[in-house]
Amino acid sequence: MMKVIWKGVFPAVTTKFTADDQLDFAAFDKNIEAQIAAGIDGIVLCGSLGEASTLADNEKISLVKHTVSLSNGRLPVIFNIAEQATKAAIAIGKKALDAGADGLMVLPPMRYKADDHETVTFFKEVAKNVPLPILIYNNPVDYAINITMDMFAQLAEESNIQAIKESSRDVSNITRLFNRFGNRFSVFTGVDTLGMESLAVGADGWLAGLVNAFPRETVAIYRLMQAGRYDEARTIYRWFLPLLELDIHPKLVQYIKLAEACAGLGTEYVRAPRLAITGAEREKILNIINPAIANRPQLPEGSWGVANKLVI
Repeated sequence: MMKVIWKGVFPAVTTKFTADDQLDFAAFDKNIEAQIAAGIDGIVLCGSLGEASTLADNEKISLVKHTVSLSNGRLPVIFNIAEQATKAAIAIGKKALDAGADGLMVLPPMRYKADDHETVTFFKEVAKNVPLPILIYNNPVDYAINITMDMFAQLAEESNIQAIKESSRDVSNITRLFNRFGNRFSVFTGVDTLGMESLAVGADGWLAGLVNAFPRETVAIYRLMQAGRYDEARTIYRWFLPLLELDIHPKLVQYIKLAEACAGLGTEYVRAPRLAITGAEREKILNIINPAIANRPQLPEGSWGVANKLVI
């Protein structure tokens, strides 16, 4: 098992499918290798962007085993848990552990809007029963449950709860977390359109979506921000923002997969009930993606790439 350093760019990777709705490991591998070459720091499997809600448990575990083998110790592999029942969350977490996962990202209970005590108990039970480092995903906008500072204080009692994906859309929460807990938790931004803003106030990492199609640009912004080279990061970020806004739409999976296909790093196949976008909607999104690809910014030397880390 690889030690997880909760810092840097962690793509929430898409799940690749074939035309007949099977897992497409060849397309998946091509994307992951491009991510690694760009200099990412971890891989998150089976998240919302990974279409977790449509994946069978055996498919999820196949993805874990395959990605662990592909990574071969180069990067930690994080498995996402998004379950309705506590015992189901524990069970799939144990299967991911046995399959070689290095850590977990855990969402609050699905479908049922748990209260504060129930939510904390859910997270604690997973942490107590699955001995892997855990990142807690706070996204009240999409999942209706807000994990408060007082709730995080209770979660801090579990040593393997180590990091937070902060997606409340309130950038000030990052500062609140550091003010309350110091360095007890690593804090990731989970909203692409707040990526640079979150890094500017001290976020440790960026759990990103459009990185699937544009890994080098995402890594470059992160590294330039860490180096205090804000003007250079801002130039890239201004180019990137229209693309990043694809991440905050209900059809983020379809939009980001279309961007991956246009960038040569994936396919458009999604799993029903999602359908590939067509007609005027497709043209609208292509009119965002294609001009951006045609005008990709030149990245400063050393700001991306696995063998050429930017020196701060």
